[in-house]
Amino acid sequence: MLTISGLSKTYANDVRALDDVSLTVPRGMFGLLGPNGAGKSSLMRTVATLQTPDTGRIELDGLDVLAEPDRLRRRLGYLPQEFGAYPRTSPQVMLEHIAALKGIGSRSERREVVEQLLVQTNLWDVRGKSIDTFSGGMKQRFGIAQALIGDPSLIIVDEPTAGLDPAERRRFHNLLARIGEDVVVILSTHIVEDVADLCPRMAIMGRGRILVEGAPEDLTARLDGRLWRQIVSREAAMARRAELPVVSSRLVAGRVELRVVADSAPAPDLEPATPTLEDVYFATLLEHGLSVDL
Repeated sequence: MLTISGLSKTYANDVRALDDVSLTVPRGMFGLLGPNGAGKSSLMRTVATLQTPDTGRIELDGLDVLAEPDRLRRRLGYLPQEFGAYPRTSPQVMLEHIAALKGIGSRSERREVVEQLLVQTNLWDVRGKSIDTFSGGMKQRFGIAQALIGDPSLIIVDEPTAGLDPAERRRFHNLLARIGEDVVVILSTHIVEDVADLCPRMAIMGRGRILVEGAPEDLTARLDGRLWRQIVSREAAMARRAELPVVSSRLVAGRVELRVVADSAPAPDLEPATPTLEDVYFATLLEHGLSVDL
């Protein structure tokens, strides 16, 4: 279990990236959802010991992470938002190099570990090709492979599916689901579907704070009987948005679906809607005064 208590961080330009963040993250997949600039990457970098917080405490299964960062790094798998590899290097060579850096001493042991990971991430058939030639999804699978070296007990993946096509995104989801059964996996993303598909626990973050946390189905249930919808023309949408507490809108067959959160229907021409995690996300941001550009 990962426990984060009272974590705060202000950068030199006076930007408060983390504001008294506290979270308890159990084993399994945990989704950290929030818009760009919410502080997700700052939190992930702090947990990964890449930067030091101003205040707070982090523990992993009793290990004081901030006091003993080297011990945490030996138990950490990290896939940052952007990562690279040496030019014209194959995944097999690169993974064996990373395995050596992580302290896997014998060459035969490194080769065995790397071969297992190449199979697990479906990269075996391209093990000798240059990573430079890989698609976005293949590069992300290589990123997960390097993060799994050393049997980590904590895995952090930061915006892993941004820019992937639907097929690669589904493959990546299946891979994360398999590895997230026995270890702590934090999935940091602004893509609601990633969390809905993968995570039994989650939190929504904004302006460096945790706004809400819980099980996706429990958070969605809070909107039962409080969500309403109306489909109007594009011309009428702007006026209706000024009249109603709209949390989100989307185009449907050339018209606009407006979704509204209220304890009772604020207008007689609205009908009840079934809430989704996306509705929870937008409603939470607006509740905390965070603008959503729709």
